[in-house]
Amino acid sequence: MATADRRKALIADDDAEVRLTATDVLTEQGFDVLGAADGDEALEIFTTSSPEIVIVDLKMPGCGGLEVLRRVKTRAPEVPVIMITGYGEVKTAVEAMRLGAYDFLAKPFLLEDFVATVQRAIERAELLGELESLRRRVTAATALSDLMGRSPIIAAVVEQAQQAARANVTVLLTGETGTGKELLARAIHQGSARALQPLIAVDCGAMPDTLIESELFGYEKGAFTGADRRKEGYFAQADGGTLFLDEIGNIPLATQAKLLRALQERAVQPLGAAKPQPIDVRVLAATNAPLEREVQGGRFRQDLYYRLNEFPIVVPALRERRQDIEDLARRFLAEAALEFGTAPCAFAPEALNALVACEWPGNVRQLRNVVRRAALIAPGLVAPEHFSFHEGDEVVPSAAAPAAPGEEIPLRAIVERAIAAAERQALTQALTAARGNQSTAARALRIDYKTLYRKMKQYGMSGRDFAAR
Repeated sequence: MATADRRKALIADDDAEVRLTATDVLTEQGFDVLGAADGDEALEIFTTSSPEIVIVDLKMPGCGGLEVLRRVKTRAPEVPVIMITGYGEVKTAVEAMRLGAYDFLAKPFLLEDFVATVQRAIERAELLGELESLRRRVTAATALSDLMGRSPIIAAVVEQAQQAARANVTVLLTGETGTGKELLARAIHQGSARALQPLIAVDCGAMPDTLIESELFGYEKGAFTGADRRKEGYFAQADGGTLFLDEIGNIPLATQAKLLRALQERAVQPLGAAKPQPIDVRVLAATNAPLEREVQGGRFRQDLYYRLNEFPIVVPALRERRQDIEDLARRFLAEAALEFGTAPCAFAPEALNALVACEWPGNVRQLRNVVRRAALIAPGLVAPEHFSFHEGDEVVPSAAAPAAPGEEIPLRAIVERAIAAAERQALTQALTAARGNQSTAARALRIDYKTLYRKMKQYGMSGRDFAAR
């Protein structure tokens, strides 16, 4: 029986000897250890027992280690997961790290390495937990206007969000990429009667068209080839709480019809299920392109648009509220110093002037990235030369504040601008040839779908823009 001061660890491995050895070692370290022989059992134990750490074998009967990792991270992102891999599985282990695994151990591993890895994972989880607790306290004590800015245009948006939070209405957030739509959605959820229930955020643009339906509504075992188990969809995961559908305009027409039915009937029917299952979900949706244009182009259902547009909120671009830039930049700088463990620094006046003069195509997200990078390299006072470029996050002067005559441009900036221009051109050509089909464009560019989507989002592109070209 677990005591109040003993942590719980879950070890999932179909090798009984590995489970026994790990149990003995962890018990000596003060853990109460729960064992599972396969992934399905591991998930059941995880749901009922809430362990502080999970150690899972990559290959197991039934639900494999990667799926256990995905579902653990969906339900409890703060719980560290250590993967156990066999010889030759390093590539898959790297994929596990990308999905959120803390670390991986290759068999056979030394027991002292095992113990050290577990201890580091627990210590990191405790540190992140303290940081998250601090963030929650700061967020609770800080008004949404402090997070987004205090300009009149943002004050009106904040007031709308507060009104939406008090009513169980469907909200459609419209604004450019990086303006803070997800921040508003989370604030609406936290201010609602559903705050203690889950908020499930779904990036509709990051999923191929062929997977969106099964991801949203789930499926039963045997529903299609490869469906060897039942999977709960995002609607079911959000039951009682809020489902945030980001980039809603990327949902294909066939799935739009089923989404409309789910919203109207308050029920979803997983693929392969005999009948619908009732749900209690509040939907918040976001789009970076006006859905009216998509409706006019026949790419978005008019009836679904009206159903989603019950309470519209338009989030302004950062260039439309320049008076917020200084406050946001100072906050991002202070947060970066706290997170990186560095001494607090400040902006030189000319640095703030440079930030205010920028067009910010990536909006608040871009501003935050630029400031965070500057915080890492600045010796104490952030100057304009500390604003660097990364994956297209370029500080571009506005037409109202052109670069000074004779201004020197670093070679690095010239190279990165050329790379960004070449990437934009390649993406445009591939998407035009594919008539907006992102899967086809990704194959033509010999990159994976998620990389293409990330690049498109980076450059403010949408597959819909190329459909009619």
